Amino acid sequence: MILPALAAGAVPAAGHIRFADLGLHPDVFTIGFFTLRWYSLAYIAGIVIGWWYLLKLIAQPGAPMARRHADDLVFYATLGIILGGRIGYVLFYAPEMLVRPLSILRLWDGGMSFHGGVVGTSLGIIWFARKNRLDWLRVHDWVACCVPFGLFFGRLANFVNGELWGKPADVPWAIVFQNTVPYGIAEPARHPSQLYEAGLEGVALFALLWFFFWRTDARYYPGRLVGIFLAGYGTARFVVEFFREPDRQLVEFAQATGLHMGQWLCVPMIAGGAFLIATSGRRRRRVEATAGTASVA
Repeated sequence: MILPALAAGAVPAAGHIRFADLGLHPDVFTIGFFTLRWYSLAYIAGIVIGWWYLLKLIAQPGAPMARRHADDLVFYATLGIILGGRIGYVLFYAPEMLVRPLSILRLWDGGMSFHGGVVGTSLGIIWFARKNRLDWLRVHDWVACCVPFGLFFGRLANFVNGELWGKPADVPWAIVFQNTVPYGIAEPARHPSQLYEAGLEGVALFALLWFFFWRTDARYYPGRLVGIFLAGYGTARFVVEFFREPDRQLVEFAQATGLHMGQWLCVPMIAGGAFLIATSGRRRRRVEATAGTASVA
C-alpha cells in the first residue's frame, strides 16, 4: 500500500542535485576501532557553544545563576539530553527496541528524540536548580536561548547522514537522496527538509530568542523566554513536517492520524509555550542578581 503512494508522489530526478555527488559521509574519520561521526560532533558542538553563549547571558544584570552554576549545569543538561533523547526515541519512534534492551545502549547507531531530550533536560534543570536553591523557571529561560545551537548542528548532521529526508518535490533545490524507496523504484528528488529545520529551528529560533533577550525585558518575566522557545520550536517543527517523510516505521501511523508523530508531539509544546507566555506577566517581579549586585527592575 505504501509503494503506490511513493510512485504517485515521485518526482523525476533529472536535473536535480544528487546527494551522492556532494561527497558527504557520516564519518569524520576512523582510527583503528574508533570512528568519529558528524552526528556525535554536532552534539559536542551544540553543548560547547551553548555553554559559551550561556556564560555571555549570565554576565548580564539579573542572571538567575552565577558562573559556577553554569559550569555545573552543563553536566545536568548533557545527561538530560542523552537519557531523555534516547528514551524518548525508544518510546515514541521505536518501541520494538524494548524487547532488545541492549540495542537501546547502542547510541552510535543513531536514534534520538528532540522532544524526549526536552523533557530530560527540563528534569535535569529542575534537579540542578532545587539542589542549588535557584529559580528553576528562570534557569529554563536562560538555557532556552542556547538550545538553537544544538538544533542547528544536529539538523546539519542529519543532512550529512542523508537521513530524515523530505517528500518528493520538483523545486530547483530538491535533492536525490540514496535508498529512499524500496525494491529498486527510481529515487525521486526530495525536499532537503533537514536544511529547512536547521534554518527554522536553529537560525530563525535563535534570532527570535536573541531579540527578546537582548532587546526587550522578557528575561524579567519568568517563563516568557522558555515559552517563546517552546511555541517557536513547536510551530517550526509542525510546519516543516508537512515537507518531510514520516519515519518508515510510522508511515501507517501518519496515514491513520493525518499527522506525523513529530507533529503530534509538538502540539503540547505549542500549547505549553503559549501558556507560559500568556501567564508570564503575573510573574513579573524585581530580580536579585545571583552575584549580589543591586536589584534589577
